[in-house]
Amino acid sequence: MRINEVEALVGVTKKNIRFYEEQGLLHPGRNSDNGYREYGEAEIDALRRIKLLRKLGVPIQEIRYMQEGRETLGDGMRRHIVTLERERRNLEESMRLCTILREREIPLSELDAEATLHEMEELEQSGTSFRDTRRQDVRIRYLAPVIAAIIMVVLMGSTIWLLLWAATEEPDAPPLILVALLVLVPLIVIGGVLLALAQRIKEIGKGEIDDAKKY
Repeated sequence: MRINEVEALVGVTKKNIRFYEEQGLLHPGRNSDNGYREYGEAEIDALRRIKLLRKLGVPIQEIRYMQEGRETLGDGMRRHIVTLERERRNLEESMRLCTILREREIPLSELDAEATLHEMEELEQSGTSFRDTRRQDVRIRYLAPVIAAIIMVVLMGSTIWLLLWAATEEPDAPPLILVALLVLVPLIVIGGVLLALAQRIKEIGKGEIDDAKKY
């Protein structure tokens, strides 16, 4: 089967399928004539198992361990149940605090946040986890496109500087109109790089990668 057929059959998007391939959970063959990926029954069965486990919230690493035989299905489920129990306790504490705050029919400006935060800190010391507001908005996944864009902009900027320097310092410099055309090329490249970076950041902001990891 081709990836479009697999998408329709199993109900997993092409983006997710490729993500699982990148993570080493799927190993489709390649057509020797055209190089396209080809999926057989083994890959379909594996993808259905991955879909099932991901819908239960099992992490990618746990699925990998089970696929590699380092854990049985039972081992993986026991570890995941421990995680779910911890998440349930965290959720129950959050609900309890929200219920207490709900009963206070007061404006937000009158809330004694310090006392509640102190209680939450004590709960965190005993193992409860709440949302981490200190977590940075810029994640690791942003770094690669940003760094690549910076490198390209610096290179193109250096090219522009060299062209302008040569036009003003060299006695045999090309005509000004030719210099302007030469400078225009790296400027267009810089514009394209920045546009691509903005689009990529927008995609990441929409959770494109996270959606694949969740499913």
